[in-house]
Amino acid sequence: MNITQISVFLENRPSRLRQVLQVLADRSINIQTLTIAEVSDFGILRLIVNQPEEAYAALKASHITCSRTEVLAVALEDTPGALLRLIDVFSSRRQINIDYMYAFVDRRDAHSIMIFRFEDIEAAKQALAEEGYTVLKQAEVLGQ
Repeated sequence: MNITQISVFLENRPSRLRQVLQVLADRSINIQTLTIAEVSDFGILRLIVNQPEEAYAALKASHITCSRTEVLAVALEDTPGALLRLIDVFSSRRQINIDYMYAFVDRRDAHSIMIFRFEDIEAAKQALAEEGYTVLKQAEVLGQ
């Protein structure tokens, strides 16, 4: 199952990130993980939250530029070479392009959860299944 990620366009200026976080906090929306990709004048904040549709609506209502993106989450063992083996699923014979990725640690099971955005998400899901990887559901990523 795909995970809904919220992507927020942020001008690179004081209090802009705080404004986004305040909107989410005011609605009791919990952030599971986030990453910021920055260019000199702006950044893209990517978030996995417990209530993605509510977060999206709240940010839009606050006139914050945002979008929803489908990503995949895969649990990864904490062992040397585990990420390399996972990346090989896409890069070897399948040639599936990864647009971007980031990770966080699952506190319950002490393993990493890799978040991926793919050029072809359906091909990526099929490749993962063929290689025995499990794509996590939104509730699993959120620990629900």
